[in-house]
Amino acid sequence: MCGIAGFIDASLSTDEQSVVLEHMLEKIAHRGPDARGKWFFEGVALGQNRLSIIDLSEEGNQPMHYQHVSIVFNGEIYNYLEVREELKAKGYAFKTGSDTEVILASYIEWGTKCVERFVGMWAFALWDHKSKELFCSRDRFGIKPFYFISKGDKFYFGSEYKALKPTSVFDGEWNLDQISMGLQLGWNHSQETTYYKSMQSLAAGCNLIYKNGKIKISEYWDIKTHPALNCSYEESVELFRAAMNESIKLHMRSDVEVGCCLSGGLDSSTIASLVGKQFPETTFKAFNVYYEGKDAVDERPWVKEVIKKYPSIAPYYFSPSDDDIANAFERAIYHADVPLAGSSPISQYFVMQLAASKGIKVLLDGQGSDESLGGYMHSFYRLLGGMMKQGKIKEASAEINAHAKMQDFTGSKKTDLWLKSLLSAFSSEQKLYELEYKNYLPFLSNNKQIPFELKSIEGSRLSQFLYQLNKNTLLPTLLQFEDRNSMAFSIESRVPFLDHRIVELAFMLPDSAKIHRGVTKRILRDSMKGVLPEAIAERKDKKGFVTPGEVKWLRGPLKFLVEQDMGDIPFLTKAKTDMIMNDFKSGSNKYANLVWRLVVLKYWMGRN
Repeated sequence: MCGIAGFIDASLSTDEQSVVLEHMLEKIAHRGPDARGKWFFEGVALGQNRLSIIDLSEEGNQPMHYQHVSIVFNGEIYNYLEVREELKAKGYAFKTGSDTEVILASYIEWGTKCVERFVGMWAFALWDHKSKELFCSRDRFGIKPFYFISKGDKFYFGSEYKALKPTSVFDGEWNLDQISMGLQLGWNHSQETTYYKSMQSLAAGCNLIYKNGKIKISEYWDIKTHPALNCSYEESVELFRAAMNESIKLHMRSDVEVGCCLSGGLDSSTIASLVGKQFPETTFKAFNVYYEGKDAVDERPWVKEVIKKYPSIAPYYFSPSDDDIANAFERAIYHADVPLAGSSPISQYFVMQLAASKGIKVLLDGQGSDESLGGYMHSFYRLLGGMMKQGKIKEASAEINAHAKMQDFTGSKKTDLWLKSLLSAFSSEQKLYELEYKNYLPFLSNNKQIPFELKSIEGSRLSQFLYQLNKNTLLPTLLQFEDRNSMAFSIESRVPFLDHRIVELAFMLPDSAKIHRGVTKRILRDSMKGVLPEAIAERKDKKGFVTPGEVKWLRGPLKFLVEQDMGDIPFLTKAKTDMIMNDFKSGSNKYANLVWRLVVLKYWMGRN
């Protein structure tokens, strides 16, 4: 929806406040090209660059004021119409048709607990003139970003790193813990951490109150891994279908045209198919990127299955050339704010670019399904490990045999599955990720300490794994790139699978509803029977956002990254770093993923 920035800093003069806020907003102008608003009051400054989505009139501009509260807000409250009707019944009146005004009235009625009533994605800062405190909140999954720096009696916030860098409180000192996690694990964003020591991220599902130089952060929502849903599998399929239909209906609320990413995979095809079914009279633009040549990545045949079933969907395709990739890299890494963990964010960047070229301001995307429904290969290890730990060896064997047959595994691959599942049976998520951090790739960092601590939760081994995917290990990084790539082109990206009611339902289901006899995301496939094209519903390959990427690009259009002078990066072991780089330059692709992270980190550091 927009980019927000602001501060509480009584040391600045009126003129200085205006200059600082303008610099902050200018750095994130790409997030909201439709209007810019600023408001100042006794050392408090609130600013916004607006991307107009709901209520396109000037009445919807921000900062917005209602009685004794003022707000800048980034995101969408999808159920704002329902909440507004509830507030109207309580006597509240509204001047606009915006969801922003609904947040303000909700806060007056319910206080900080208002966010518990919202279905949506948000990051906002709200100044309460009566209590003289700043109330900030971030949505349950951190779909929308919120960064801040607190130093003494000064508090600064913004939607991106870039908004905070021009301020006096930013010092630029690297956070080596975050750099190590990015390099060894590919986590470019966790809960509170950023790549700078002075800067923090407000964790997903948390509120922050700043008053009199003090910060209080509290969690208002977390995923519960129990109790189990007390119904039959058939009944749970109906519940899941209804939840998906409701999510799509809400995510399609917009006063501008909505499109979607369409890779041809299960998740994006589900979203496109549901839109095609619910809105058959609406031309719905869908966007796909593919690669030709020796290492072709082309999902267009699957996309055409969706188009065949829903002719109201209008597909648009783009195949980047080597020049396109080289030219896009600099812009993509600038907008990302962080080093690119792999090559797939560049493909996503091209999808957003294509959508923007067709006039799209709102895009639906499929993030969040794999993390709740067991879509990744590692999910099998935890499922089988849980069975082994419970002594259900016969059931584990049947699951392994079904999976091996479906994926056409060799004997050695099947043995590997057994061994990794056995490891998962007797190791916590913390221990498994510590093992991966130190041993999955050559360990390059001088930082020997484990820089992360995962929350221990109840539930099955699979549920524990999926919880960490959502909260700490993978989804936060994916959502960071989702936000930056879309906002680079002034597009609001919406993720219907992250309607929190869908995620809560998924975690109440037994493991067998997610993975059964080698079939991943079982309940999604079954709930979409008759909606999804049959060929896609039966797809068993897991592609992800694939590119020719780390090998071909580093030896082709992005070769300049490998050729840059790596020098002596003080927090890395030079001998190991040189060995990894020399092996790659000699033709070995064994550690291509690590080489990508290493050279991109070096390039990024030289520009930040």
